[in-house]
Amino acid sequence: MDIEQLKRSLIVSCQPVPGGPMDRAEMVTAFALAAVAGGASALRIESVDCVRAVRQATNVPIIGIVKKDLETSPVRITPHVTDAVALAKAGAQIVAFDATRRQRPDTVSDIIAAIHANGALAMADCSMVEDGRAALAAGADCVGSTLSGYTGGPVPDEPDFDLIAGLRELTPYVIAEGRIRTPEQAAEALRRGAFSVVVGSAITRTEHVTSWFKQAIDAKAARQAGKAVLAIDIGGTKTMACLVKDGKVIEELLFPTDQSLGPDGWIDAIAAGVANWRGSYDQIAAAVTGIVVDGNWEALNPATLNLPDSYPLIDKLRDTFGVAAIAVNDAQCAAWGEYRFGAGAQQDMVFLTISTGIGGGIVVNGRLLQGTAGHFGLFQGYFECSHRPLEDSISGHWMSAEACKAGYDVEAPEIFAAARSGAPWASHIIAISARRLAMLCQNIQLALDPKRIVIGGGIGLAEGYIDQVRSAFTFPKISLRPTLGSAGLGRHAGVIGAADLSIAQSSSIIGG
Repeated sequence: MDIEQLKRSLIVSCQPVPGGPMDRAEMVTAFALAAVAGGASALRIESVDCVRAVRQATNVPIIGIVKKDLETSPVRITPHVTDAVALAKAGAQIVAFDATRRQRPDTVSDIIAAIHANGALAMADCSMVEDGRAALAAGADCVGSTLSGYTGGPVPDEPDFDLIAGLRELTPYVIAEGRIRTPEQAAEALRRGAFSVVVGSAITRTEHVTSWFKQAIDAKAARQAGKAVLAIDIGGTKTMACLVKDGKVIEELLFPTDQSLGPDGWIDAIAAGVANWRGSYDQIAAAVTGIVVDGNWEALNPATLNLPDSYPLIDKLRDTFGVAAIAVNDAQCAAWGEYRFGAGAQQDMVFLTISTGIGGGIVVNGRLLQGTAGHFGLFQGYFECSHRPLEDSISGHWMSAEACKAGYDVEAPEIFAAARSGAPWASHIIAISARRLAMLCQNIQLALDPKRIVIGGGIGLAEGYIDQVRSAFTFPKISLRPTLGSAGLGRHAGVIGAADLSIAQSSSIIGG
């Protein structure tokens, strides 16, 4: 066969659970015909008998394999030359085999030669890029990501998209396979360079799919009857700890962030403050300024909150509180809280928190964008502070510095109070901040076109501030101007969002 006929196609692996009620040749054939009726371009079939039975029922291409448990080798997929020959003779146009570089009964080269000698193509099932490189050098016609995660250690939940991309650098004929359970994952595999995609358990292993739904339902029921989430918000000026359940704060503790203590001290202070809550929660969720990468907390603007490099936040939370922990940027948590329970109204939105610094979060198509997405306060090239983050020319820190220049040693709340009392210097500072934020909002609207921009934070929610931002818009057309709204959850948006993200993460069983 010409492998080009499989380009951008769906291959369905019809392999029932061994020993299960579907583990019969006639059932495999029925699954195969149903898959073809649904649009499958090829089939992956295990065992010589099943290949023969399916070949008699359909003429679509078959990738044949044999699985054997050997005492002398960990290789299970088509381990012997004789297996490869038997599959080709039974009607498999492609024969797949384990191409990992482990101890094996027959060499990769011998298996490939036997496959070719019997008129079939050779597919190398790989666990890493080097497996594919060696198999291609030995004459393999295509490579698959089939064995990623199955050669030792815990099996991952997600497909190995990085391996797909890595194999694509070696050959265009990459067949993506392994833990692809949703249409979105199949499409992502093609985007990463896959020639075609194999889907198995999600289509033909009824027992597995049923168990995924059962686990999700059980987990949801357990959560609904479960404990609250301990949600904490560590910011540049204040720290908040709350017990959150069903999107509501049921207990709260608030105290200043003593920057001299450092992250160990902040977490220990929280633990001491909520000691009498122990037993009331079974998860902890942290909303923090900066960014969390692989469980490590890093500052993006040390002027807001100075942190040591790569502080192991998740490990510290687990060790201190003895429960599962997550940590997400505080503004992203607030964005999610407002989207789910507040002013976002579950529409595409951008959240901006204007306080000590400026944070932000973006929710698009029901999904919170994480990583560095939404860190609008770190934009560069604005105003006279072109070499510094944007937040250094709008936020509470900037306001206090400007007041100091005017001869007043006060913080942002006192500046707003002075403005309400008619102090021109205070009104001037607030007006500049509002004009600059208006420009940022207009640029966000042009870039992302959200349904609304929700404003929160101590500065953002100060009396009259959002009205000044609206009045500073310069777009002549009303249709181009952003729709601004005040945060509906106020200062609790971050902790409520963090708690909900924690619950969602603990229940992400289906998928992967």
